Amino acid sequence: MKSKKVLIVEDEMIIAMLIERMVKNLGHEVLGKVSTGQDAIDVALGQHPDLILMDIRLKGAIDGIEAIQKIQEKVSMPVIYISGNTDLAHQKKMESTKYLDFLSKPITQSDLSKSFKVAS
Repeated sequence: MKSKKVLIVEDEMIIAMLIERMVKNLGHEVLGKVSTGQDAIDVALGQHPDLILMDIRLKGAIDGIEAIQKIQEKVSMPVIYISGNTDLAHQKKMESTKYLDFLSKPITQSDLSKSFKVAS
């Protein structure tokens, strides 16, 4: 599997660091870690990552799903959602975006590895 440039969008720094370690352990490069929807949009459109790992609840006015909607309006970009929110409202909203996978927190490196295989 080819190494991917990954953008991590997660508002809890400890979780972001854990995910970053998992991504690197799987042999991929982390382009950056951001904690708001607006930063996710700016970095994604500016740096064009191969994959976005997106939390749904973020700091600021724009949640993860809205950020992906805005990014995908401009450019097709694969996303894996990672969230503790599995309620129906969020699932319906997620369906308005093209996404590869949904991982429920807490995630393991094995979960992430399977999702990366879907992304390859």
